[in-house]
Amino acid sequence: MAHGFTIEGVECMAGCARPLTVAFQAPGKASYLFGSIDAEAKAGDLVRFARLYASLADGWCNSGQRPPRLAGKTLARIPGPAKIAGDSR
Repeated sequence: MAHGFTIEGVECMAGCARPLTVAFQAPGKASYLFGSIDAEAKAGDLVRFARLYASLADGWCNSGQRPPRLAGKTLARIPGPAKIAGDSR
């Protein structure tokens, strides 16, 4: 796992129709929500995404940068504060 990540369980992420939801969030970064994850088949993809996410200053990436098996599992990408404020970087 990427350095500085914490894994924690939460009671609900409103993904009941897409069991095994996983979110990535960090201060000042875009957040991601993935759903319908096959725990064993996708574990490596989640670790790869964690490393990518850690390397991105604002957390922003397009679907082509994410591990291919997660591309169709992306439920949401929520812009970080700079993107919401209109920063075009």
